[in-house]
Amino acid sequence: MHRGKVRDVYADGDDLVLVASDRISVYDVVLPTEIPDKGALLTALSLWWFEALGDLVPNHVVSADDVPPEFAGRALRVMRLDMVPVEAIARGYLTGSGLADYNATGAVCGIALPEGLTDGSKLPEAIFTPTTKAAVGDHDEPITFETMAAELGNERAEQVRDLTMSIYTSAAQIAAERGILIADTKFEFGLDSDGTLRLADEALTSDSSRFWDASGWEPGRPQPSFDKQYVRDWARSTGWKPDAGEAPEIPADVVEATRARYIDAYERITGRRW
Repeated sequence: MHRGKVRDVYADGDDLVLVASDRISVYDVVLPTEIPDKGALLTALSLWWFEALGDLVPNHVVSADDVPPEFAGRALRVMRLDMVPVEAIARGYLTGSGLADYNATGAVCGIALPEGLTDGSKLPEAIFTPTTKAAVGDHDEPITFETMAAELGNERAEQVRDLTMSIYTSAAQIAAERGILIADTKFEFGLDSDGTLRLADEALTSDSSRFWDASGWEPGRPQPSFDKQYVRDWARSTGWKPDAGEAPEIPADVVEATRARYIDAYERITGRRW
């Protein structure tokens, strides 16, 4: 039915089968080289979080086992949902596009922040910074809560915001106990046939989050991470720009280092061996 930057969606009766590939994207562009085991790692970590957060938010998972054999380990059978047309992003630390917005305006998505913050600064309190949900090849654009509310209605917008922040607060505490800071993360939500808002897509993975090593955290510089920031930094170092020319192949050493970071995040958070 749909091919995203990382996931492929298939229809199967009343359900969907969501398949996580080994593709990796940076700056909304899919790179030509895959990261081995990435799809399985994303699926396993999402499942762990869906279970860990089950008392806080319902999710879309029907089964992790009842999937076609060729997709085993990297696919989920999920409910069909009416997806909320925004990316719900929570930020506890300042970095990435949030840092760029702050440096330009002193605010992120219209939320004013104190002066003097630097790359990696912990925010006084976590903030909700939604974006549009762009098609493959396009860029998500930051929006204010007011813009989101105008599209969704105040009640639904407040529900998405409040649930996003509750999930982030709980997950950040769980991760911190395991030596990982969740700098920021994005969620997707959808409504089931009964009108219940459910957490969908993936949850708190190395693709959808910035995971930092708590022991190495030091504001004012890039942080040691367990996510695809490593690939973003490599891509930037090549001189390639997302809107100029074909994306470069990823060298073997960068592929292996990226895979190792995804495994490290999975093992630290879940306490399980990969």
